[in-house]
Amino acid sequence: MTRKLYSTCLVLTLGASYALTAYPQVKPEVLVKQRQAVMTLQGKYMGPLAGMLKGVVPYDEKVVARNAGYLEVLSKMPWDGFDPSTRDVKSQALPAVFTERGKFKEAQDRLQTAIAQLVAAAKVGSEGPIKTAIGDVGKACGNCHENFREKQ
Repeated sequence: MTRKLYSTCLVLTLGASYALTAYPQVKPEVLVKQRQAVMTLQGKYMGPLAGMLKGVVPYDEKVVARNAGYLEVLSKMPWDGFDPSTRDVKSQALPAVFTERGKFKEAQDRLQTAIAQLVAAAKVGSEGPIKTAIGDVGKACGNCHENFREKQ
């Protein structure tokens, strides 16, 4: 009985260790596609907010609150997709993403802070502060694109 239990435990341990080492090894191409998908969604939910800021889309408090919430979640997602293993995968990421990790992290934090401020402004519901916060999110996006994304 003890030998059978030992064998079962050994098989389970080896199987679990194999699964744990194999799971996190995502292909670099997949990481790039995932981060690009998140960035596309960020653009989708930021677009109407930018339109409201410019006055080309009617201001809608409910859309602001919904989109700000989506952006808050999305702003946390793409960063692990900028793994060093993706350096040689064709994308719009500049080499600075990988060589200036601290600066890149600061840009991520700036975006997340600006979005958190947008979420807070949306809860208050005053159009002026919301539009200011939308502008700040846009500046944070633009700063990252300026320093870390290939010009189109």
